[in-house]
Amino acid sequence: MPQRRSAKKELRKVEKKSQRNLTIKYNIKNAIKKLKKALQENDIKKSKQTLQEVYKALDKAATKKVIHPNKAARKKSRLSKLLPKK
Repeated sequence: MPQRRSAKKELRKVEKKSQRNLTIKYNIKNAIKKLKKALQENDIKKSKQTLQEVYKALDKAATKKVIHPNKAARKKSRLSKLLPKK
């Protein structure tokens, strides 16, 4: 445990930030699961809509520095390849 007042404050900040980051990561994972489920059901309209949700979640995470921007771009690229052509 930290001894100094500033270190205690820093610990509180880090705990809040890591909790916030976890919720953002869970949102990404849930959106990806939703997309894969829609793809399994062969519902093209729903899968395109959920793909937009995944893009939004990934972009938000990248702008807030939760994940690296290149990782977001890589995930978006790979998930877009899963959609059927047309």
